[in-house]
Amino acid sequence: MSILDAPIARLDGTPTTLGEITGGKPALLVNVASKCGLTPQYAGLEELHEKLADRGFTVVGLPCNQFRGQEPGSAEEIAEFCSATYGVTFPMTEKIDVNGEGRHEVYRALAETPNENGEAGDVTWNFEKFLVDGSGAIVARFSPGVEPGDPRLVAAVEAQLS
Repeated sequence: MSILDAPIARLDGTPTTLGEITGGKPALLVNVASKCGLTPQYAGLEELHEKLADRGFTVVGLPCNQFRGQEPGSAEEIAEFCSATYGVTFPMTEKIDVNGEGRHEVYRALAETPNENGEAGDVTWNFEKFLVDGSGAIVARFSPGVEPGDPRLVAAVEAQLS
């Protein structure tokens, strides 16, 4: 089963699948948080989304509160923060767990993917990024410190759109 078939809800609670959210197009999946030192990456994620959306690419934000409680808000609070503070237009899912026994099904597969240093396993922090192709194959994993505009990340995304 592809991760695109995994059931998940949109931030507003509407049941869906990752495939319906991405439209079967390449996507960057990012576990996001509103009260993290890396939260300003929302701006770069939105810029990347806006720049490449017309070519069939999307960013998907997956809020997570597992790292020092840095995403404590309700769905409504998360939506308001993202919209008002960073003008986020890319799709967001319900708040999920990315690690541990309650790890969401999507992250079971993502955690098995090695990062640029060849290391797989638990998500290390907020804003870890996973690039998936249109069929749901996991193409790349980028550490939280890799900015959305990093040339390596942009090149990996561009390669999926060629």
